Amino acid sequence: MRQINDLLAHNRMLESDLDEALTRVRASGWLVLGPEVEAFEREFADYCGIPHCIGVASGSDALELALRGLGVGPGDEVITAPNAGMYSSVAILAVGATPVYADIDPARSTICPDDAATRITSRTRALIATHLYGRMAKVRELRDVAMRNGFPLIEDCAQAHGATLDGVRAGAWGDAAAFSFYPTKNLGALGDAGAVLTPLADVAERVRRLRQYGWSSKYFCELKGGRNSRLDEIQAAALRVKLCHLDAWNDRRRAVAHCYKEEINHCGILPPDVGGTDYVAHLFVIRAERRRGLQAFLKANGIAWDVHYPLLDYQQPALAGLLSCPSLAESEAAVSRILTLPCYPELPLDAVRKACERINAWSGV
Repeated sequence: MRQINDLLAHNRMLESDLDEALTRVRASGWLVLGPEVEAFEREFADYCGIPHCIGVASGSDALELALRGLGVGPGDEVITAPNAGMYSSVAILAVGATPVYADIDPARSTICPDDAATRITSRTRALIATHLYGRMAKVRELRDVAMRNGFPLIEDCAQAHGATLDGVRAGAWGDAAAFSFYPTKNLGALGDAGAVLTPLADVAERVRRLRQYGWSSKYFCELKGGRNSRLDEIQAAALRVKLCHLDAWNDRRRAVAHCYKEEINHCGILPPDVGGTDYVAHLFVIRAERRRGLQAFLKANGIAWDVHYPLLDYQQPALAGLLSCPSLAESEAAVSRILTLPCYPELPLDAVRKACERINAWSGV
């Protein structure tokens, strides 16, 4: 367990299928926004149960283009969680809007609907629900907050591919959803890639134009805010190969998480809840009162760890002096304790059990 992910093992099992897909792309002579992209957009939209999927270059671009597609811009405010690695904040700032942070639900580590409702002002134009660590946010309640107040809900699904709540996939609850297919995601490409999903035809059309300079037709720029953010054929072909394995991979991730949950028995460590189909175990994030001591212990015992994420967004140096933000008690309590353990489909359960034996032997200091 010396690494958080093992992408070599992950892709090795699909080597022949991936080679065939890449050969098909090379032989077609079509490398950007071609038949592989169109096919993946259809297949992923069908998988998520949503009419429109627009492939883009990255998950960060997907968030930004979702905001632009919904008309969010300068002078607007967007409510978001502060504990998700700056991704939503960067997108909000890129469109000229201001992030407004709401506290988290401590049981889920996702944005708290009740606290989000208290952050609404006359300038609020959207609410971003980030599904974090593979756990879906309280998206039904967040959708109700957005609908009652007349602004759209955007789902950040970068860590929740395939999760379902009441039979509805992550990405099918809001007015738009952003997905990342970074290689370590539950559904990962062979490089950067992303997608915007939406049930709204007009939003889908705007995003399609915005991903390619704002063109209404070739070389005619109609929409402001356009950019070059196109999903290429190689990534789309690889994603098509991998999509049919996603549910099985998620089941395996859950098995790893359940093993951790059953085997960790230490008074100084709090494992997360791992139940329900709304959890796809993208990351296994524990809380430790004496995190620094545990980090040193894990390193000495050859067990990889990471912190997702070490700073809240409003604590980042890049935002110093730009935003006024009240203290968010639950977010600040969590950020000093969270610690990520390895969790990926190819991780042997025996290795998890052995790691837990060592963890349980930690002195707690």
